[in-house]
Amino acid sequence: MADTALTAPPRSPLAHAADRLATATRTSGGAIRLAELPFLTQLDLRLDAKGAAADAIGLALDLPLPLEPNTVVRAGQLTALWLGPDEWLLVGPPGTERDLESRIRTAAGDEPVSVTDVSAQRTALLVAGPHAHDLLSHGCALDLHPRAFEPGRCAQTTVGRTQVILVARDAPGSGFWVLVRSSFAGYLTDWLLDAATEYI
Repeated sequence: MADTALTAPPRSPLAHAADRLATATRTSGGAIRLAELPFLTQLDLRLDAKGAAADAIGLALDLPLPLEPNTVVRAGQLTALWLGPDEWLLVGPPGTERDLESRIRTAAGDEPVSVTDVSAQRTALLVAGPHAHDLLSHGCALDLHPRAFEPGRCAQTTVGRTQVILVARDAPGSGFWVLVRSSFAGYLTDWLLDAATEYI
């Protein structure tokens, strides 16, 4: 019987674009920063926000689930994004999906919850720098000015006609996460690099 175990290291959806992203960052003179954040753990969590499981899971993760629409809560290396009244996306460091899922299921006990590992579904792009919101605004209908889309906000939207989850990172000036489906990541990267030419 043939050995079917993976022997090669995993390859991120944007591994082929790493050099182009780094070059754009370097030649912009600090105006923008573009990079892939590969292999982040991403778990889709569905449960009753008013049920006992929500509080128990929040305690187990030391991270209360955000209840206000389109908000983000962060604790340590774990981030929870509000996606809907009964849906959240938990984002953590690479390789932590099994531990997180186990902690969630243990905390929920017999309460009905759905936990789905969607880590391979999307990759994350970091778009930062003083002109990050200007760059994204070229292809996003949302008002991304910090007064309107402040740190700690998230939205399911489109950038360059590509569906994404957009996250304004915690600290002012720290930019955005753009969570994009792996199959569209190359297209979106090309779009961002093209839109960034005015800063390079």
